[in-house]
Amino acid sequence: MIKTLRPEDYNEVLHVGHFFRKGVPVLMDLTRLTDDVARQMVDFCAGLICGRGGEMERLDKKIFLLQPPARPRIAAAHIPDLAHIVD
Repeated sequence: MIKTLRPEDYNEVLHVGHFFRKGVPVLMDLTRLTDDVARQMVDFCAGLICGRGGEMERLDKKIFLLQPPARPRIAAAHIPDLAHIVD
């Protein structure tokens, strides 16, 4: 299961942390946010990855895949909504 989140403000960053800590990969679509708020979200997620382990992959300008540690990795090509983005 992958949780797709499309936050509309920075306060929704709590949802990203919630699912990530539970071991659920999170597809984070930041296209609804301003560049400044999107940057804050990415900074938070970088800290989350650093502190909890895992990986963050940029799939498009404002679309990121966060993968918790010790889980099978998901290739972006296997996410139906993003098949058009992957080379």
